[in-house]
Amino acid sequence: MNDHFPTRRAFLAGAAGGLVATSAMGAPAAAAAPARRPNFVIVLADDLGWGELGCYGQKMIETPNLDRLAAEGVRFTSAYSGAPLCAPSRASLLTGLHTGHSTVRENPEGGQQLSMTSADLTFGGLLKLTGYRTACIGKWGFGPEQSHQPSHPNARGFGEFFGFIGHRHAHQYWPHYLWHNRDTVDLGGNAYAPDLFLDRAKRFIKDAADSDDPFLLYLPTTLPHAPSEVPGTAGRYENKPWTRANRRHAAQVTRLDAHVGEVIRTLRECGVADSTIVLFSGDNGPHREKGVTPWLFDANGPFRADKRDLYEGGIRVPMIAWSPSLLRGGAVESEPVAFWDVLPTLADFAGVPVPDHLDGLSMRGLLTGAGGFAGHPHLFWNRPRKVQAVRRGHWKAVRFAPRIAGAGPGGRLELYDLKTDRGEKHDLAGERPELAAELDALMDASVAPDPRLPYGMRLGGQVAARGGRTHELVVTLHNGSKVSWDDLRIDLSVPKGWRVSRSTARRALEPGASAKVVFRVTPPSQTAPPRRFTSTARFSAGGRPVRFLAHRKIAVVAADADR
Repeated sequence: MNDHFPTRRAFLAGAAGGLVATSAMGAPAAAAAPARRPNFVIVLADDLGWGELGCYGQKMIETPNLDRLAAEGVRFTSAYSGAPLCAPSRASLLTGLHTGHSTVRENPEGGQQLSMTSADLTFGGLLKLTGYRTACIGKWGFGPEQSHQPSHPNARGFGEFFGFIGHRHAHQYWPHYLWHNRDTVDLGGNAYAPDLFLDRAKRFIKDAADSDDPFLLYLPTTLPHAPSEVPGTAGRYENKPWTRANRRHAAQVTRLDAHVGEVIRTLRECGVADSTIVLFSGDNGPHREKGVTPWLFDANGPFRADKRDLYEGGIRVPMIAWSPSLLRGGAVESEPVAFWDVLPTLADFAGVPVPDHLDGLSMRGLLTGAGGFAGHPHLFWNRPRKVQAVRRGHWKAVRFAPRIAGAGPGGRLELYDLKTDRGEKHDLAGERPELAAELDALMDASVAPDPRLPYGMRLGGQVAARGGRTHELVVTLHNGSKVSWDDLRIDLSVPKGWRVSRSTARRALEPGASAKVVFRVTPPSQTAPPRRFTSTARFSAGGRPVRFLAHRKIAVVAADADR
């Protein structure tokens, strides 16, 4: 079942065939939409080290496509993942919250891994709300493996999903099944999953390029996660004097690079490269699993440790942004950015009000060269009951829980000056006790419940299976941003000939406020109603025109159900 909404072209065609938009203010809705916004492609590698790309100093593994993107685009040298391991890192990327605030703060093997909830607004949900065609293709990483539950990608803003839902299932390169939206697809263990993801991603780009809507493709591949498996041989690395695991790991990284090259080629062939922003990164530091030895490749570059650690090698990741027309070129050498900056950045480029109480900041000024990036007061990472870290300026503290990693019964706090010691070799906690105490207290203050406000738009209700009866459809709008939403207009599209009345609508919505409009709809007698309705909210936020869309399958009940 494909659950994404119709394109604007299809919607307008439907309107011409009999649908009309009825405004909550009682006037016909305008057909005009905001000017086309940029497309986004976000490619996320799995367990790729900071130093495993040529553009970050790699000498043994070839990555020509990513090196070219880095040369033409923006290369960050101080970019951080959301966590030193998979699920919590991805939660930070998707929601704009660090792991002191996000819903998912741990991997399954590290303790209880929570699933996403209906309160989790992802960048997919935010952009879909504003008319983007959205897809997640690859490793989602949050269970449970069930069709209808709030943590499913289709429920969290991605109109199309193809890949792994659960974390452990994604360890299989030759899976017996994958999910397509809310159904499973039998593969029999005969297909290499990353290649399937690439094919599906290219198909999505081609289909989306033919529509009038902008698109968001989130492509979280499983390369180069363990086990080190590739189809056939290790190619150019087959005769290297390395272990089999290392040869095939190198082949995985080069295959990942080739996949990125194919995505770029598809964007160019479809004529949408100039209107697309591509962001590439990895979810955490390099792994040393199932025979892979990351020190052979200097996979963490100049940094200490790797996956699962909160030293720099576990959380410093490559990050490259590329667009032929929309971004500047060059490197961002010193300004730290993090995964939780991605959601507000996409919102800023798309002209969408940024949700309030996020931990992230928009990187748009860094990407375009316009400036205006204020910088973070601090960055924070949290592995519950294990280890935490905070970076403030060039100072970083790492705090181990009692009896974890030899910390002793009272725990242990280490302090490093990243300006002079990026390898974190010299613990200065004993020399700077006051600073250590400040950062210790800052870590305490950084752990709290999800601080976000409700944000978005919902359409609900039910109608009778036969015409002639009046029913209510309810539109709810939440302003969870920092700015007022002015000149508000809420519309409902219904078939021609229907009678519609509505409750009083507000003309402005202050930050933190909500609005509810009740539409009473009456279809003509003996007319079977449609099962899908669309509501549109138009308003001005910070001087920008904004349009939200809510597409909903409305419950259709028997005509005598309420007699």
